[in-house]
Amino acid sequence: MRKSIALVAHDAKKDDLVAWARAHEVDLAGHNLYGTGTTGGRIRDETALEITPLKSGPLGGDAQLGAMIAEGRLDALIFFVDPLSAMPHDVDIKSLIRLAILYDTPLAVNEATATGILPGLSAD
Repeated sequence: MRKSIALVAHDAKKDDLVAWARAHEVDLAGHNLYGTGTTGGRIRDETALEITPLKSGPLGGDAQLGAMIAEGRLDALIFFVDPLSAMPHDVDIKSLIRLAILYDTPLAVNEATATGILPGLSAD
């Protein structure tokens, strides 16, 4: 069963997420993928994956994903977080993560958790 998965990364983690997506391209290809701003564009350009682009995180992309979670239209959020950098739109990021927790949406914030949840998303 195709799942809807969001792929998001802070600036310092974009290379890591693109590399992870490339390494898991076969598994991700069977799903509906969404990506914010630059992250989505890089995944589209640097892999063979089809990804629906959203707005940049600070310009509303995080809010778009939050709405998808609240409406039951997103099955998982893979968000490579950079814990060492201050984010000007930190309130949006906290809201997105809060919604994922509230709605019991699988949430991966680093490569280890993303790799860990991916088989479960592909199992159905």
